[in-house]
Amino acid sequence: MNFYIDPAFYVFLALAVIPAAILGFTGRRIKYYGLVASLGFLLLLFGENAQGMAAFLGFLVVACVATFWVLRSWRCGQKALWKYRMALAAVIAPLVIYKIGAVFEHNIMGFLGLSYITFKAVQVIIEVRDGVIEDMGFLDYLYFLVFFAPFTSGPIDRSRRFTEDANRTYTRSEYADLLARGIMLLLIGAVYQKVLGTVFYGWFTPAPLGDGSLWRELAAQVKDAYAYGFYLFFDFAGYSLMAMGASYCFGIKTPRNFRAPFLALDVREFWDRWHMTLSAWLRDFVFMRVVKSATRRKLFKDRLHTACFGYLANFMLMGAWHGLTVDYLVYGAYYGVLMGATDVYQKRVPFHKKHKKKRWYKALQWFVTINLVMLGMAIFSGQLHTVVGGLIHG
Repeated sequence: MNFYIDPAFYVFLALAVIPAAILGFTGRRIKYYGLVASLGFLLLLFGENAQGMAAFLGFLVVACVATFWVLRSWRCGQKALWKYRMALAAVIAPLVIYKIGAVFEHNIMGFLGLSYITFKAVQVIIEVRDGVIEDMGFLDYLYFLVFFAPFTSGPIDRSRRFTEDANRTYTRSEYADLLARGIMLLLIGAVYQKVLGTVFYGWFTPAPLGDGSLWRELAAQVKDAYAYGFYLFFDFAGYSLMAMGASYCFGIKTPRNFRAPFLALDVREFWDRWHMTLSAWLRDFVFMRVVKSATRRKLFKDRLHTACFGYLANFMLMGAWHGLTVDYLVYGAYYGVLMGATDVYQKRVPFHKKHKKKRWYKALQWFVTINLVMLGMAIFSGQLHTVVGGLIHG
């Protein structure tokens, strides 16, 4: 059963919300029921996929052992970096093996939701090492990893924020507000995904350049890039809204993932609005650490060059996370270069500083940004690959 896709999911969700609502309205903690319900939903998710279930359970065991091994070591004052590195490698290894296997069309250690549960496990281990997490109960950690609502595709929550919600008891009025907002988010998300996403996907008809006039063929390619961009937004944002809605019904305020991304005035702002939880995760656990390491080692002569290197490393990793294919790796490199170029332009070019508050300049910024974003969509979807391949073999 696929979450937020199969009609049966919504039936089970409606039934599962009833006990959660009873607990919420009576001022009782939903946490333990939420954990049981989540395990039940995961049984439905993997019910007909024994290999996926085995891979998931294997990952869960590895993540729990690795995390509490490091946590106990740090809590006892034995801060051995080799333990931290081994634990980190252990939880990342299944995702790396799966991505490499996918290149050769083999599903090795993969299961639906692997990427997002890996992000969660990595976040906890890193924050234990940083001293941000000093203690965590086993059930809190387990619930954080297996909570069903955002399991398959995010949004990516943080453990401390999640645990605070999970251990909270709400008043009747507080839970009523959460439940109402949750149902509304589910409905809006369904419209986004089932209606608007379907409409835009129907307009996406990628093909190599034909025999028509240059402008006609170019217009068709631009149309497809925009159609795919809006399809991906409504499909993914719709899913994210429904995941938020289901979470709210269980008393968990899963964070927002999209905030009008196509209104961004530059690509940096776009990534502050698009898949926000992924952007924030990569910023905190990849970009900032790459920049800090490069600064400490004095690899570059100034902060701007260091930041450009950080952007490239950050987005190349993001591209590889989507998949080890040419399209995704080029997509990552594309945004890594764009982010660096944006930083250089805004900090070094006087023209930007002089006009950045003027309306005509903001309109121009938006126009350039939306087209750069849609070019990125063409790379991500494989559309550009199809066009280039057609030209080469034509």
